[in-house]
Amino acid sequence: MSVNFAKSVSRILCVVVCGLGAGRAGAQATDGKALYENNFDKAAVDSLPDDILVMTGNFKVKEAEGRKVLELPGAPAEDFYGALFGPATNSGVCVSARIFGAGARRRFPSFGVGLNGGSGYCLRVSPAKGVLELYKGDEMRTNTALAWKPGSWTMLRLQVRPAAASSWMVEGKAWEQGTPEPEDWMIAFEEKTAPPNGKASLWGTPYSSTPIWFTDLKVSAIAKGR
Repeated sequence: MSVNFAKSVSRILCVVVCGLGAGRAGAQATDGKALYENNFDKAAVDSLPDDILVMTGNFKVKEAEGRKVLELPGAPAEDFYGALFGPATNSGVCVSARIFGAGARRRFPSFGVGLNGGSGYCLRVSPAKGVLELYKGDEMRTNTALAWKPGSWTMLRLQVRPAAASSWMVEGKAWEQGTPEPEDWMIAFEEKTAPPNGKASLWGTPYSSTPIWFTDLKVSAIAKGR
């Protein structure tokens, strides 16, 4: 085999392999079919959209940084407030959102997104503890270290998917807006009980007495490769 021919074959193989790799990366970075989306652009200020079902808290649409957001006010500051949105599902879905929180006087908010209803699964950012947590109802199942930047927008993604027979994986990740999304799930646990049917959720506790903003809510079918 000539040197030139070998180089040509090598270049062709590189193109094919790299192309396949790019296809896999694209599948990992893309959600499946969108089941629900809301960025509140069409909502009236000081209103509560009809498709947001508040469980606790005084959520309202507000103007922030030149656009509309769903705001949880900074007072009262001690309870964990939540709202439901999107279709009721049980598995094979992913929820994502963009959430803003700020610290004050060494106090920090806590916030998150969930699936499977108000007592289902919740991916929670807890800056005071420096961790990202996964809950089932009121029970914290697992956590991992998370460096959170006060006064920043945080991207959250949580999914529940079938795994082995009679087994499901609950997986989550969080990252600062403007930084790359982590390629791998940062936190996960295996569920042995069938997930309940329920809507997606958002949660917040304004411990710092400053508002928490939510936007870019999305519920999607899990894309192939996720």
